[in-house]
Amino acid sequence: MANKPFNVGRDCRVVLIYNGSRVDLPTVTGFQSQQQTNRLSSMPLNDMPRFYDVPNGWSGGFDFQRDSSGADDLFAAIESGFWSAGTIINGNIYQYVTEVDGTLTTYEYVGAAIRLSNAGRYQSENIVTQHIDFVASIRNKIS
Repeated sequence: MANKPFNVGRDCRVVLIYNGSRVDLPTVTGFQSQQQTNRLSSMPLNDMPRFYDVPNGWSGGFDFQRDSSGADDLFAAIESGFWSAGTIINGNIYQYVTEVDGTLTTYEYVGAAIRLSNAGRYQSENIVTQHIDFVASIRNKIS
């Protein structure tokens, strides 16, 4: 397999595991994540300032086409569980990246709290796109 010069969007796949089950989101059209840090600064009287970034989780989101009721069912179950029993369950997000040399890298976002920030806009002859935002405790490299 020939090497590519850089990654493109279709080199990424995303899988959501929530409450031990895979949530089927077949057509993910966008994914982004960013590290969160707590910025510390030290202002010594006898030296230049020093700055530190302490890891403080990850956040991000992904867009997907509504191919099924998978996301809507998940969030209905999350709300129902909270209002009937007070349960709050976090999940994991797996990101699979095909690297430019053809190898596969897997990242796991652990302890992900998710929210359906866009349940979709229904319009005649348009694709319904939904969006999930997340925050996670840590991103681990699996492979």
